[in-house]
Amino acid sequence: MRISRYLYMLAAVIAVATSCKDDFLQEKRDYGAVDESVFKEPVLAQAYVDYIYGLFLPANNAQSFVANQSATENGSYNNDFTQTTEELGGETNWNKIWPKISYEFAHANPYFGQRMGTSIANNTWTRLRQINLFLTEVDKYGMADDVKNKLKGQLYFWRAWQYFQLWRLYGGVPLILNVQAPVSGEESSRVARSSSEATLNQIISDLDQAQSLLPGVWTGADWGRITSGAAAAMKGRVLLTWASPLFNRNDDKSRWQKAYEANLAAKNLLEANGFGLYRTGSLANATAWGNMFLQEGSVANNPEAVIVFGFNNVQTGNAQKNNGWEQAIRPRSTGGNGSISPTREMVESFPMKDGKMPGKSTYAYDVNKFYKNRDPRFYKTFVYTGASWPYVGTAGTVNFRLWNYVWKKTATAAGYDGFAETNPNSSGVYICKGSSANASNALGNFNFSGTDFMEMRFAEVILNLAESAIGVDKLAEGRDLIKVIRDRAGVENLDGSYGLSDAVSRDDLFAAVLNERKVEFAYEGKRFWDLRRWMLFGESDESKAILNRLHMTGLNGTRRTGYWIVVKKADGTDYTGSSNPLVAGSGALADRENTAIDELYDKYFKVVVKDDVDPINPPGWKFTWYKEYYFFGLNQNVLTSSPYLEQTVGWNSLNGMGTFDPLK
Repeated sequence: MRISRYLYMLAAVIAVATSCKDDFLQEKRDYGAVDESVFKEPVLAQAYVDYIYGLFLPANNAQSFVANQSATENGSYNNDFTQTTEELGGETNWNKIWPKISYEFAHANPYFGQRMGTSIANNTWTRLRQINLFLTEVDKYGMADDVKNKLKGQLYFWRAWQYFQLWRLYGGVPLILNVQAPVSGEESSRVARSSSEATLNQIISDLDQAQSLLPGVWTGADWGRITSGAAAAMKGRVLLTWASPLFNRNDDKSRWQKAYEANLAAKNLLEANGFGLYRTGSLANATAWGNMFLQEGSVANNPEAVIVFGFNNVQTGNAQKNNGWEQAIRPRSTGGNGSISPTREMVESFPMKDGKMPGKSTYAYDVNKFYKNRDPRFYKTFVYTGASWPYVGTAGTVNFRLWNYVWKKTATAAGYDGFAETNPNSSGVYICKGSSANASNALGNFNFSGTDFMEMRFAEVILNLAESAIGVDKLAEGRDLIKVIRDRAGVENLDGSYGLSDAVSRDDLFAAVLNERKVEFAYEGKRFWDLRRWMLFGESDESKAILNRLHMTGLNGTRRTGYWIVVKKADGTDYTGSSNPLVAGSGALADRENTAIDELYDKYFKVVVKDDVDPINPPGWKFTWYKEYYFFGLNQNVLTSSPYLEQTVGWNSLNGMGTFDPLK
């Protein structure tokens, strides 16, 4: 497993810079100083760029598949946005009841920024300052163009990335493209919020610059750096957001057209450089689909990885940067943390293996055997009671099977108090997406996983193009692109359309592509942004109208649930007893290890809705989203330090209600 490149480069910088008059890293702590050697020496300039990568990438042991930086103000990652979807239960600042919408409360997202301190913190505006410093200074010192341009291209991308994160949360924001004087109260530093369209245009300009300066492919140790195709694909994502109902309330077809052109150009550019859907030879099924998360090192090894965040399996030292995902999802009985609990609502979102939902499928659906005949991606995303989930232990491969069933030890027990799984998770089903059968608990309980995380996969480029094509009434093209994704996943083609034969109208196909994204990108940090850009929470008449068009149900007013897999006796009543009823021995109902899974579910398991995945206190807790969250307000910290900034419409401020319209 490779070591993260930017960490190596920082180590090199420290070694080189300690012999220089001005320490490179000391320059990071001085807002006014510029170490000229950084812009003269390619190795130092490269290290500077890699330092910028490090400010955006997940930290050591981050739960990269569900964690997001945009819900925090200091560069850290958490699961709050994923928990504000169907994917995970739990309370966040954006799914609970508040007395009112106010800049004083924690639901005013802090990502916009924070007051400047005496030392460098990893937040939005210090990241932008470090980028602007490099882009402003590097042209002054004669570095060779072939070296300099690639470095600039990467930082144009990261500036666009940073502004995109701000823009899709708040709409227009201050556009700061040069290094500001580090003086409190300096008039020139009082930059007003630009319009959303002006902010968009700057993002696109930076991405075009990046694309023009970057290579189509990086090789060797540089694999994983931003390419021209990644910049083009990001442009497609940005313009798709601009075309979506969040910004495009009147369904302006010209916006969809620009998104279509950008995503088509990105697809073509990436394919010309060897990118594409990951397949194993001619194999187009869930085996290939599941394996792609474990492939790295080159475009040849994994053409799916358009934008990839690197991790390693180093156990000690400054270069340690492990992926915390494997440890987070593995059951506690195997040495994992078991802290990620997928919801029943998400499990039930997956279609049957013919691509149709239960009730429309050729396959009969039995709630008690919810695992039967599902989309092949189901089995590479979830682990249910009785399913295998191997790993490597101290003595070699362990053919672990998940046994997450429950029973009552006594007839008078208030609830299920017999557990087959040690300290089970809260939903009864586990996530296995991105998990490796070679993951080891021999050292550190799965802590040292080096699995990389694909922030953007080629599949997203395909589905971004599909959605854009539908937006400009290229309905057949949009459907065909969704079919490409389903074909690669191994979905059956019984109706000639991989289960999409009923999707005929524009709205039908919009719903189809959104549902496809929900399945394809489950637990990859995409669902929150899709719900938000399509206004699918169901909290207002406008949102309900969109949901009605798409024949969907919103999250607002619902509770996310899990599964109890309850042991029953032959007569259908609940088993009670002190011993495990499915482990061979005196009084056992059956030997689970020598009984077929279907027989276990038919004879001995009863599947019951588990309604404590979301909070049970206060009583009656339900998911509550407010329409003001479609464009967040500036929080108290920002308005106190920068009172000249306009507050977002719908939010209050120090000086009354907000006046900034993010739709302009």
